Amino acid sequence: MDLFSRTWAALRAAVADLSDEDFGRPSGCTGWLVRDLVCHLIVDAQDVLITLATPSDREPTRDELTYWDVSKTPPTGDDPLDALTVRLAAAYEDPGLLKFHLDDVGSAAGRAALLADPAGRVGTRDEVLTVDDFLCAYVLEWTLHHLDLIAHLPGAKLPPAEGLLRSREMLERIAGGTFPSSLPDADALLIGTGRRAPTGAEQAELGDLASRVPLYLG
Repeated sequence: MDLFSRTWAALRAAVADLSDEDFGRPSGCTGWLVRDLVCHLIVDAQDVLITLATPSDREPTRDELTYWDVSKTPPTGDDPLDALTVRLAAAYEDPGLLKFHLDDVGSAAGRAALLADPAGRVGTRDEVLTVDDFLCAYVLEWTLHHLDLIAHLPGAKLPPAEGLLRSREMLERIAGGTFPSSLPDADALLIGTGRRAPTGAEQAELGDLASRVPLYLG
């Protein structure tokens, strides 16, 4: 839960540091500008709040790894929610409003996470997880989207090192293999989730894992 808080705080701080011009730059999410990604983060924060306020007495059906729907096929951008996100982001017009809304809802989501019982069970998407597993899954979400946010922002700070390492470990467990130690955590995540293609040398170093990645997490 502490790692959830640190990665989420770092991502929100990165958004707060954006200039108005940055909101019109491409993000690391195919087809999305930075403004679209920030709007998606608002939806993410709402999901955290809704899920933490949806207790369940059922046995868990998923954990921090199986929370994800994994595909070998990249998203097409045709998903109705993706299209809605782009339209909603454009409707804000003033980047300052996006910043304000993310800070408002995002702060509340952060407080709710700190108040939640890690052993409690919550429901989301017709599945049940422990609070701890749900928040751990979101460490990966925050870390990947932090990388997306700064993809075309030279000099921007990377996500927290401990979040990168934990996310790498989770992705390796999902993929069923280990990235080469020569590959930095951020690059392992970018390559492993299809956010960039490996170089020829990196492809060779991936070994058997090359046939298992990239994986697209939804």
